Amino acid sequence: MRFTEIGQQLRAYRLESGLRAEEIAARLGVSRAALYRYEKGEVIKLDTIKRLAELLKISPLSLLGIGVEYYSRPIGYFERIRQVEETADQILQVNGPVCYLTTSDGYDSTLAQSFEELADAAGGDRGGQRAMAEQVLGIQAARKRMYSLRKPSIICMIAVSRVEQFLDTGVGGPLNLSERTRRLCRQVAATEVQRIADLMEAEPMGLQFGLLPGAEPTGEFAILRARDRASLAVNPFRPDASPSGGVGVAMITGADEAVAAHQRVAETLWREALKGAAGAARIRQLLGDNRAA
Repeated sequence: MRFTEIGQQLRAYRLESGLRAEEIAARLGVSRAALYRYEKGEVIKLDTIKRLAELLKISPLSLLGIGVEYYSRPIGYFERIRQVEETADQILQVNGPVCYLTTSDGYDSTLAQSFEELADAAGGDRGGQRAMAEQVLGIQAARKRMYSLRKPSIICMIAVSRVEQFLDTGVGGPLNLSERTRRLCRQVAATEVQRIADLMEAEPMGLQFGLLPGAEPTGEFAILRARDRASLAVNPFRPDASPSGGVGVAMITGADEAVAAHQRVAETLWREALKGAAGAARIRQLLGDNRAA
C-alpha cells in the first residue's frame, strides 16, 4: 500500500465530509495528532482504513486508491486535485472558462471579496462560512504556488460560449452577489479574458490555449500526466464555486480506458481549435462585443 497516497486521499475525503479533524479522531478513538500523521503518510492498519471509510461514508477501496474517487463538494475536489498536480508534468484541460493556475492575483482577490460578502450574508453561520472560504482559498493558493515552482506544461481549451458567459456574469458567476461586487467581478473577468488573448498570441513555452469555435463540449475535464501514471478528473465545479457546496459530483480515476477515451476527445477538439494569433483575435472580438453590449 502507498501510505502517502492513502494519507492524501484521507485528507481530501475529510474535507469533503465537512467533519472536523477532532470529530473524526474522537470517533476513531485516536488523537488528532495521530490522524494528521495518517494524512502525512504514516503506516495505517487495514482495520483503521475500514473504520475511517465507514466514518467518511465511502468505500475502503477509495481510500486505497482503487477504482473511482467521487467528490460532491468543491473543497474536497480542489484538495484532491492539488495533490495530483504536485506530481503532474502535463495538464490537459477542456472546457473551463479560464485556466485557474494561470489566472492573475486579481482573480483571487476578487474571489476572496465575493466569498466574504457571501459569509456576511449568512447571518449566524458567518464564522463557519468564513472558515470554509479561507480553507478553499488556501487550497487554491497552494495550487498556484506549486504551479509556479514546478511549471508543468498546460494545454487549455475553452469554448466561445463559456468565454461569453464568463464575460457576462464575471468571476463568481454562480454566486448571489451585490450589484457593486458583480460589476467588479465583470471587470476582472474581462481582464482575465484579455490575459488569455495575450498568452495565446505570445505562446510562452509550456503553455498553450485553444479556443473552441463550435459546439460546447458536454462537460469539463482534465487529464493530468505524471511520470508513472495518468489521472482523469471530470469536474462540474468552477474555481469560483461557493465554498459551502455545489450541485454536481466530481470524479477522479486512473482507469486506462477512461483516460484514453477522454484523450481521444481532447485530440479531436484540439485539431479544430483556434490557436495563436487567430485565437487571440477571436477572443478580442468577444471582448469588444461584450463591451458594446
